[in-house]
Amino acid sequence: MSGPQGAAAPEPASAEGRVFFSNVRRSLEFEDEIVLVSVGVDIGSSTSHLVFSRLRLERLDNRYIVAERLVLHESEVLLTPYATAADAADGEVTIDAVALRAFVDAQYALAGVTPETIDSGALILTGVAVRRSNARAIADVFAAQAGKFVAVSAGDALETTLAAMGSGAAARSIRDDARVMNIDIGGGTSKIAVCANGAVLTQTAIDIGARIVSFDAEGRVLRVEAAGQRLAAEVGLALTVGEVPAAAGIAQLVERMAERLFEALQGPGLSPGTAALLRLEPLAQALQPEVVMFSGGVSEYVYGREAQDYGDLGPALARAILRHVQAWGPRIVEPDQGIRATVVGASQYTIQVSGATIFVEPQTALPLRNLPVITPDLPLADEVVDAGEVAAAVRAALRAMDLHAGEQAVALCYRWQGSASYGRLDAFCRGVAAGLQAIADHSATAPFVLVGDGDIGGLVGIHLHSELKLAQPLVSIDGIVLQAFDYIDIGALLDTSGAVPVVIKSLVFPQTTALGRSGPQALR
Repeated sequence: MSGPQGAAAPEPASAEGRVFFSNVRRSLEFEDEIVLVSVGVDIGSSTSHLVFSRLRLERLDNRYIVAERLVLHESEVLLTPYATAADAADGEVTIDAVALRAFVDAQYALAGVTPETIDSGALILTGVAVRRSNARAIADVFAAQAGKFVAVSAGDALETTLAAMGSGAAARSIRDDARVMNIDIGGGTSKIAVCANGAVLTQTAIDIGARIVSFDAEGRVLRVEAAGQRLAAEVGLALTVGEVPAAAGIAQLVERMAERLFEALQGPGLSPGTAALLRLEPLAQALQPEVVMFSGGVSEYVYGREAQDYGDLGPALARAILRHVQAWGPRIVEPDQGIRATVVGASQYTIQVSGATIFVEPQTALPLRNLPVITPDLPLADEVVDAGEVAAAVRAALRAMDLHAGEQAVALCYRWQGSASYGRLDAFCRGVAAGLQAIADHSATAPFVLVGDGDIGGLVGIHLHSELKLAQPLVSIDGIVLQAFDYIDIGALLDTSGAVPVVIKSLVFPQTTALGRSGPQALR
């Protein structure tokens, strides 16, 4: 939509107003079936891996939906390569882009595809990979495909949700009609989410992971994170890089880690020591789950799928936390995905066309590509709409997706309820403008994008522009249904109809029996 580099999405022809899948220049208007090749890439603090898929899209009325998804290749799991301490700028540890590129190139070769034949993909960055210096290095690796990828920098909140969705905890909470807790234990942190009715009710994250202390082949300490030093000090263990610590002290350290993690997953009443390790707010409720599942690298040890030692605390931590949870009482089940739980494999597509009740000002605000969708819980059922409550709901939705800093534009999806009287519309628009203020503060040229499922997109846009004198570029469309974990492209106005094509890319989680076993296993 925004140029020939964007092979994943349709783009309008300049003369005809037709929409094409640009990789093969085939028309949305005339093709009944289209096949795309997609790649999901997960680059995290501890491990990195890829999943290649083939998607077959079929036309359904004015939309394309994914009719079939075939996994072509799952890469081995690589311990994320880092530059040496001598190469680190200003003491910051950075990802070794050269080693990462070699790994990615090798996986493309094993999958039998080339970067040029990839139509779309999802690039997920977690942990230290999100840091700006690392993000630049990683962007370099995928620069040729920048227009094709949905790029997600997942902070603690979003990563916790991704793990709960990818492990199958959210889906199981529907299937079993039960509260399901997902405990995702990786290399640097553990993410805890409680799910019910297919949604995450409450979540938290804590600085406890298998690689907060790591060792060389002789058992000497290689690296100690700040959380590792804090916990070691609590049990009187001295950790010195280059020295072999006492085995009894390591056992005490692991037990303390398990105790802190277990306390965090029990609810909000935390001791100061555990509270100091949290990366998110504590769990909102002290509700014991009926089902517990584990994901992340340490889960491979929990379920006995891995026995190899990778020079960290993973095997011992798995045994210790499993013992605590077993004594707690919930039923422990296997996840759909373990080490690969946060891999978002490919973007599934639907394509819709927004109707005539749209508002775009200026028209040069379009096209837009890869906008993350937020779906705030808006108080629109009430007869009187409270602008403050609308703003608070928008900010909460931004925070849940780690987008609250306002560094990128988003698509705000709303489902209008009730009458569209002036008072209700005015309160809604004022609330939305206030809720999105962080985006305006960050950039005066970042557009405000609103997407409704009804037919008041034009009214909303006119009110924001004419009544509230909104200075930001504005795109307000309707007749489109979106959900969390969607990303959208909005094309330029079609000459033939005045409508705009909208490509909806839904992040999906690989469903496979491999459970992360292809290639040597490592810890996330």
